[in-house]
Amino acid sequence: MADLVEPARILVAEDEDSVRYLLERALTLAGHKVTTVQDGADALVELARHRFDLLLTDIRMPRVDGITLALKTAKDYPTVRILMMTGFADEKQRAHGMEFLSHEVIAKPFALPNLLRTVEAVLQRPVAAL
Repeated sequence: MADLVEPARILVAEDEDSVRYLLERALTLAGHKVTTVQDGADALVELARHRFDLLLTDIRMPRVDGITLALKTAKDYPTVRILMMTGFADEKQRAHGMEFLSHEVIAKPFALPNLLRTVEAVLQRPVAAL
């Protein structure tokens, strides 16, 4: 009998309702436990409350943007893997050089199968020990 594997806990920070809903549904159907928030400030609250395996964050958001969120998450929660996404070329350039934080920066619009493959690849990366 195969060992049961616990689903990954994923925090999605995305300010666009339709994209946030799409990500929540797709990641849930892929077997993950998903929490969604509208921006980086709300994400920081959730990170303090619960353990997550992955932060999937938009870069451009109100209040606390994704880059600030990624930097704070990497510092305060070093075992959380980080994956960023953006629809803006200038934001992707801002994230250049932050490869230590994320597998890559996903461009929007994205193909859902590609996004899911990237999420799975990031979840397979080793994390720092507690």
